[in-house]
Amino acid sequence: MVLRGLFLALLILPALVAAGNGIPEQLALTKVTDRVYSAIGATAPGTYENHGHNNNLSFIITEKGVVVFNGGDNYLLAKSFHNSIRSITDKDVKYVVNENAQGHSMLGNSYWRDQGVPIIAQNEAIKEFEHQGEAKLASMQRRNKEKAEGTYVAVPDIGFEERYDLDMGDVTIELHYFGPGHSPGDLALWVPEEKLLITGDLGFHQRLLAVFEDTDTGAWVESFDKMTSQLDPDIVIPGHGAPTTIDVVAKETRGYLVFLRNAVIEILERGGGLDDAYQIDQSQWSYLDTFEELAGKNAGRVYQDLEFEYF
Repeated sequence: MVLRGLFLALLILPALVAAGNGIPEQLALTKVTDRVYSAIGATAPGTYENHGHNNNLSFIITEKGVVVFNGGDNYLLAKSFHNSIRSITDKDVKYVVNENAQGHSMLGNSYWRDQGVPIIAQNEAIKEFEHQGEAKLASMQRRNKEKAEGTYVAVPDIGFEERYDLDMGDVTIELHYFGPGHSPGDLALWVPEEKLLITGDLGFHQRLLAVFEDTDTGAWVESFDKMTSQLDPDIVIPGHGAPTTIDVVAKETRGYLVFLRNAVIEILERGGGLDDAYQIDQSQWSYLDTFEELAGKNAGRVYQDLEFEYF
């Protein structure tokens, strides 16, 4: 079975700590398939200690070169990831794809821009980064201190609306926008020859998803359903968490969103208030990392969002 081999291919590289800035010379990689590797981020918020590496940085080796998914949180982290890529292949990186406009996806673009690599994102994500990039950079600099060295705002070069295909010779890499998810411009990457899906932040595993102020949870469910109706993956690399199956990602993403929305709707229908939302029993999801930090906040934000829609 494909996934049996996947889970046996554990970390294949040690994280070698650089003497100067504390960021590893290379990031530990998980071999997902013969051509796809991922540096799995921490299932926790970005911190100084994890260098902002709390999302998955992946790459695909093709006949024409390497395609990278996510620019990384900062210049030095992106450089470490590039060193990891070079330990596997001597092929050049041809494209970097940003999953959305969050800092840990786009701030590392600065490194890739200096390497002359074209950067791709969905149009809504580009607009968000154009308006908020400097604020995201300042926030990362406060957190990462000297580890932020070299990082600057590098807006993606290439935007698209619904789909963008990369002909990489032996494989075609499809970039899909199914609609808003965790962020307005979330995209997913599909490798049909591998039946492999990189969901970006449309999919979470092993950690509780966060509902942001601009997260439309109803649209997220619709986008997730659109994705799974069009694609039938054998392997999924989620935005957060280890490679797994689409059923697991659906449970921990769509399942949680539907659960929380239904619980809030029930409160609204009986005339309850925000305090009731904070008391929703979410214990069935307590096995997920960041549950304690996010469960209550998520309930409050979903209540405020649905209260506006409901009335």
